[in-house]
Amino acid sequence: MSMTKKRSKSRDINMSKKNEEMRNADPVKWFGMIISFIPSLLVKSGGAFLRFKRQAKKGGRVFKKELINRGLDRKTASELTEIYLKGSHLIQSMIKTRYISK
Repeated sequence: MSMTKKRSKSRDINMSKKNEEMRNADPVKWFGMIISFIPSLLVKSGGAFLRFKRQAKKGGRVFKKELINRGLDRKTASELTEIYLKGSHLIQSMIKTRYISK
């Protein structure tokens, strides 16, 4: 048997032992492992949410500016921009979708 086959066989045995240990792990340990990931997940998703909102706001300003440059009055441009930006209100959209689906 070659060296690489011996190494891969020993790796397979080690991996199967680790998998077995994970399956037999204490539920409290699993809960602790999951809880430890929540803060970083919140920070990452919060950062992504803020970037999305910032880009939507910037897009709204560009949209309104273009409408005004094309000859629309400011009031109509503002109303159309509000409609345009409604799609970026994710939380409100999720709430409405939840109530609609029930």
